[in-house]
Amino acid sequence: MSPKDKKKLKKLRINLDKLDNLLISLIKKRTELVKEVLSLKKYKYQIVDKKRIRIILKNIRNKSLKLRIDPKITNHIWINIIKAYIDYERRNFKKK
Repeated sequence: MSPKDKKKLKKLRINLDKLDNLLISLIKKRTELVKEVLSLKKYKYQIVDKKRIRIILKNIRNKSLKLRIDPKITNHIWINIIKAYIDYERRNFKKK
């Protein structure tokens, strides 16, 4: 790699790190909302809403296509986000 490319790579990585920091802040906010949602659920079976998951993934696909983002990337990301929060809700569910 040329010195010029190394410098460019370093700048790109700095920008990626800044975006990662923004994503962490958004995940924090999302987690707080999920906590509130979880507090409203009375039964453990309410944690997974397959219909809502299908709608979310369909919307993400449509938005991805509109913004010219590879929908396989966003689908994979959102499936993992959903799985992570389902796991979080199961671990933190307290039967009332």
